[in-house]
Amino acid sequence: MIETLNGVQLYYEVHGSGEPLILLHGFGGCSQDWSPLIPDWSKSFQLIVADMRGHGRSNNPSKVFRHQDSAADILALLDHLKIGTFKGLGVSGGGNVLLHLATQQPERVEAMVLVSATSYFPAKARPIMRQYPNSLTEQDWEMMRRRHPGGDAQIKALLASTASFADSYDDMNFTPPYLSTIQARTLIVQGDRDPLYPVEISVEIAKAIPRSSLWIVPNGGHGPIGGERWPEFTKTAAAFLK
Repeated sequence: MIETLNGVQLYYEVHGSGEPLILLHGFGGCSQDWSPLIPDWSKSFQLIVADMRGHGRSNNPSKVFRHQDSAADILALLDHLKIGTFKGLGVSGGGNVLLHLATQQPERVEAMVLVSATSYFPAKARPIMRQYPNSLTEQDWEMMRRRHPGGDAQIKALLASTASFADSYDDMNFTPPYLSTIQARTLIVQGDRDPLYPVEISVEIAKAIPRSSLWIVPNGGHGPIGGERWPEFTKTAAAFLK
């Protein structure tokens, strides 16, 4: 379905029944990235799977992606679906959006899994973000085109937002006292070889959130849950969220 919410045409799907669980893809991804999970997890959860603003089949009138704005979209979607409390799973940018949700309305988020999320953009990440639009290979472009039906114009807008992250200091700026207001049980998953966010940030987040667990993936990069690690991750995440 596509609904106009918070000024954005937001694409989303709902699968299964049970406790509401929002699945949030990473920046540059789309809702279809969660397709492998849906057959199994929809037996235990009511899955809400959305394209964040500017991604997939959702538009972004502001052109610039901010995690705080995306969080407002997701809250509007949950309100539209008449969902009160919920659980969440987010990867990278999706995890960043979950941090906004869990601090803006802490009483609504019961549990969440954050994969390769961050409380702020560290200095080491900023040059990578600034150079990212020029680093994509033709294979990367083809992968992006499969995810984003708006074509190259949509992809270029996303890439421009990636570059703008390098100079952003207010969108992702969670201090430990602010993180300590999160009420959700939280599982933090981080690769110890993440080129963007050093593992120390995840340790800081885990220390700040009262009901948190930390899973550091050995030799794991950014988004260290794919490939051979996927079965273990899905089993662990499902058990935690249940």
